[in-house]
Amino acid sequence: MNDSAALRLPIAGLTPMTTLDFPGRLACVVFTQGCPLRCGYCHNPQMLVPRRGEAHEWQEVKGFLESRRGLLEGVVFSGGEPTLHVDLPAAIAEAKAMGFAVGLHTAGPYPQHLARLLPDLDWVGLDVKGRGRDFDRISGRPGIWRRHAQSLEVLLESGIDFECRTTVHWRDFALTDVERLALTLADCGVRHYALQVARQAQCLDPDYCQAVTGAPPQWALEQLARQLRPHFESLTLRQE
Repeated sequence: MNDSAALRLPIAGLTPMTTLDFPGRLACVVFTQGCPLRCGYCHNPQMLVPRRGEAHEWQEVKGFLESRRGLLEGVVFSGGEPTLHVDLPAAIAEAKAMGFAVGLHTAGPYPQHLARLLPDLDWVGLDVKGRGRDFDRISGRPGIWRRHAQSLEVLLESGIDFECRTTVHWRDFALTDVERLALTLADCGVRHYALQVARQAQCLDPDYCQAVTGAPPQWALEQLARQLRPHFESLTLRQE
């Protein structure tokens, strides 16, 4: 394990308290810098470019966590793509040593990294960009869907609590695409699923900030969610 003072995790931001990002736990969210994907709807484009972290960045987060012992129950590492970083396992171990449950948000581009992290994780939120090669198209990176499929398999075999979630932007999906993806995940054994409506105020691709002609109304997505719920233990519809 890395020495704490030398741990270099590039921190892009911190949400000090949330009840939404770690189901069943009051948590904070630590955002890491850097992501290999280029989703058009991404509303945190400032987090995409990777960089080397400075030692003081994690030390400041650790100081915050120390001050929240007994107040927060968990820490979620998000991004960006947190599994990009070699010092993430050490940061997770330190958060666990402080008594926090640890969650992870990932798009699954590095299945081997994810597999190594699982023994120290309590929950995972897996982003599912699309079905099969639609994943590559939406994420802007060819070949990622196969890696993601391996990450999903790792999670299913591990027995860890996890949720799949899909951000829906109508430039990328029709209602039938959402239904097909959801049913595919249910058939794979996914039990917890969330549909997230993309924000359009700030996107990596400016075209994603524009209204989509012919986009389904909100009630149609809500109706589809009701139809899909019997296929899962839980299915939620939320604003991304």
